[in-house]
Amino acid sequence: MIASVTISSNNTPSGSNAFPKGSKIKIKLDIAQASCERVYFYLGNDERVLVEKEAEFEKYNSSFSCTVILDTDTLPSPDGLYFCHFEFVSNGVRYYTAFGEGNNCYIETRFVNETQILIYDEKYLPPEWLYGGVMYQIFPDRFAKGGKTVRRNDAVYNPDWENGIPEYPEIRGDSFPNNTHFGGTLWGVADKLDYIESLGVNCIYLNPIFEAYSNHKYDTADFMSVDKSFGGDDALKNLIEKAHSRGIKIILDGVFNHVGNDSVYFDAYGKYGNGACVSKDSPYYSWFTFNRYPDVYESWWGIKNLPRTVRCESYVGFITEKVIPKYMNMGVDGFRLDVADELESEFLDKIAAAIKAIKPDALIIGEVWEDASNKIAYDERKRYFRGRQLDSVTDYPIRNAIIDFVKYGNAEFLANTINTLCRNYPPHKLKCLMNFLGSHDTERITTVLGGEEDMGEPNSVLAVKCLPPEKRETAKELLKQAYLLLAAIPGVPCIYYGDEIAMEGYHDPFNRKTFKESGFADSFSDFFKSVNKARRAEELFTAEENKAEALAQGVLRLIRVKNGKKLVVLANMSDNAYYTNIKQASDILTGKEIDGAFALGAKKVVILKTEA
Repeated sequence: MIASVTISSNNTPSGSNAFPKGSKIKIKLDIAQASCERVYFYLGNDERVLVEKEAEFEKYNSSFSCTVILDTDTLPSPDGLYFCHFEFVSNGVRYYTAFGEGNNCYIETRFVNETQILIYDEKYLPPEWLYGGVMYQIFPDRFAKGGKTVRRNDAVYNPDWENGIPEYPEIRGDSFPNNTHFGGTLWGVADKLDYIESLGVNCIYLNPIFEAYSNHKYDTADFMSVDKSFGGDDALKNLIEKAHSRGIKIILDGVFNHVGNDSVYFDAYGKYGNGACVSKDSPYYSWFTFNRYPDVYESWWGIKNLPRTVRCESYVGFITEKVIPKYMNMGVDGFRLDVADELESEFLDKIAAAIKAIKPDALIIGEVWEDASNKIAYDERKRYFRGRQLDSVTDYPIRNAIIDFVKYGNAEFLANTINTLCRNYPPHKLKCLMNFLGSHDTERITTVLGGEEDMGEPNSVLAVKCLPPEKRETAKELLKQAYLLLAAIPGVPCIYYGDEIAMEGYHDPFNRKTFKESGFADSFSDFFKSVNKARRAEELFTAEENKAEALAQGVLRLIRVKNGKKLVVLANMSDNAYYTNIKQASDILTGKEIDGAFALGAKKVVILKTEA
């Protein structure tokens, strides 16, 4: 039984199932090589079935067609997540069909794998300055030294910038101080703007910079101060001013789900004198949930030094009326919101409103590890993309699919991942996706592609373990192809500092080593520069019409169309050359003209520009 369902609207690119409010959506069922006696259409949301009706259909020789027009103004709210499907009767048997093409009919099965439709009522538009751009993620303590260094009395400093090993616990997962610093500063970041600009970057994402005990700063001690060891408020102001003069934006890590136990607010050690642990009369007492005062309390994933905040009026007001305005008024261009899944919808609404009220073209990226369009977390269906919260999200699904493809040749998985995101995400959210190969939360991409897996060795082994020379060279070549592919996929590539020079490292904290001074002159980064230069110059990288497909085992093609032009991305991760024919195209990197028979070598990616 062959059937397919297509969804379209005049105001949405082909292939997208996300529509602005007020859309009239055409939902079409085509059935081939079968009889058809009756057709039914169903549409509902998480609560109930909203539409249940028998639909009219037409016959064309041995095929049948049924079209339903859905007026979104008739739905319960101007925005929402809905699910639909068709059922049809053939030779007395009832079949169910979901979205897509091919043999996807199920006998007498209902409400399984339904087609998703997202309706959004956009209040805040994503910033167009990020469209077609490139991001660069910096872990401040490890990128570059510079300016006057203020050393805290409660911190440990490792003087070996070039070869020092980050502090680590003996056994992975055990608690440890995480308080050994190497001395990187925001002054140092500003000093390296020539290098960052040369990469083609137009947005820097900084890991947390607020005052905190640890080197990673996810345990905020004082939201209202930039950490003195990073240079304090003056260093941030200097960085913003100098970056903006080059057309580079700065976004901060907003860690608003929890604070540090060694903080002004919690004050587990009585250092500040007015925290929740010092007295129940503290103005911060209502910010936390104590199961047994003062030493048993709710914390992030049970980690004692990260007490979780309660979204009481006092706390929400502090974040949205004091913290966010301070940094937005300093010139910050937006926030990446840590653990967005754990921030309740009402809190996210207020965070977004506070940011956009000061700078409408600010960027708000949520840390989300799955498909953000339909995410359920903590018994709440998230509404990130329905118009009042996030501009976009971190794109872990693409990262995972690219790694799987580059390492194992799974083209179908990558094609399905790309197409699913293009189908589920609003087009303007898709253009701001933070696409990456590595981050502070993942193993270094060079290590991943090198094939030297973490086999559960002790941390003392992983701390110094490196790829053998031959595997490192192989990994570097694969990294080039992986990044070229990443840069071609809908969204914005984000380089984790050091990936452009093939830094290695296993799990946290070994993925957070220092950027050696020699790295700023490493020729390996030239490839990233050339890719980003081509990307920044070509509008096709912001195309909203996108379709990926697996051509063969290990071979993927992605087509992106805009204004009568087309990008054709061919990626061959098989062990043999792939042969095809190309009509009048040019290589986006080299400018080489191609017309006719074309052989794409094994483990290679090419991006071609041609007529649509």
